[in-house]
Amino acid sequence: MALQNYPIQVRAVWWDDSSRKVCWLNTLKLPFEEEIICSDDPSRVYKAIVDMEVRGAPAIGVIAALAIAAYANKLASSNEPGIGEKIADSIELLRRTRPTAYNLFWALERMKRKLQSVYNTSPREIADSLTDEALKIMNEDIEANIRIGEYGADLVPDGATILTHCNAGALATSAFGTAEAVMRIAWYKGKRIRVIATETRPLLQGARLTVWELVKEGIPVTLITDNMAGYVIRRKLVDLVIVGADRITRDGYVVNKIGTYMIALAAKRNNIPFYVAAPTSTIDLSSRIEDVIIEERNPMEVKTVMGRLITLENVNALNYAFDITDPDLVTAIITEKGVVYPPFEENLKKIFER
Repeated sequence: MALQNYPIQVRAVWWDDSSRKVCWLNTLKLPFEEEIICSDDPSRVYKAIVDMEVRGAPAIGVIAALAIAAYANKLASSNEPGIGEKIADSIELLRRTRPTAYNLFWALERMKRKLQSVYNTSPREIADSLTDEALKIMNEDIEANIRIGEYGADLVPDGATILTHCNAGALATSAFGTAEAVMRIAWYKGKRIRVIATETRPLLQGARLTVWELVKEGIPVTLITDNMAGYVIRRKLVDLVIVGADRITRDGYVVNKIGTYMIALAAKRNNIPFYVAAPTSTIDLSSRIEDVIIEERNPMEVKTVMGRLITLENVNALNYAFDITDPDLVTAIITEKGVVYPPFEENLKKIFER
């Protein structure tokens, strides 16, 4: 597949070559403020990931890799001793940010292997090698997003209404997105699509981020509450569902934003195709679903909206960040290497051979 040139409207994470720092758009401030932050401090990037200034599995992996590169350049410029050991420590620090998204561990493992291959060279050679690797990870993500969009756009009928959950757009990746790349490229190809976006409590990624992105693109979008999704599907207001993923296991279970499972059940009951769009860096062939840690976040996120308390402060609350969608509920998985259909345990392995 020859890559087409598409306009990049939104970037969540990027490399600033003049300062040798990683920069990101603080998604916590969107859609009301577009705050850009740049840093070469792994501790600052650690906070950005944990606090979800940067979120979305591919974006987390990319910012972690770029943070290692930025830190290596900082150390090389100051001629500090023990550069290899300090970089190794920073890799382990970032590994502890969020436990579920597989791209984080995939990207950091690549950076770790690169560090090991140049460990005994000069500080400048270490920094340059790590920078090259981090930029490869970022650019590979952009290319993967475009390919996902190209493959996925073929599955979208002209005039279709697409339901999506959370934000699997440019703000969750290096550019274009995964699920939203399908929407973007279908739109660029002239398909008259419409999108229904869930609000995505508790942090409202759908209302704040997905809507913001689609409005920028000019794609018609309608916002609904999370608990409206089943009825909207039942009313046949949706032609297909496309979501992203934070991890896909070798047996085809999809770990994605909490609420995805309920949408998949409703789609199955009403014979609506349910597609998952994700790069191969999200597919974890080493584990089954019982091995995956589902992140639990601060219960205060559930008890507030945009920082404002909506219930009794001392009431108990659960805050699982992700849920699990069974393979039999998934119509297909759209990757940069093609569309994968069931049986997933057999066919997911095959795409790594392409």
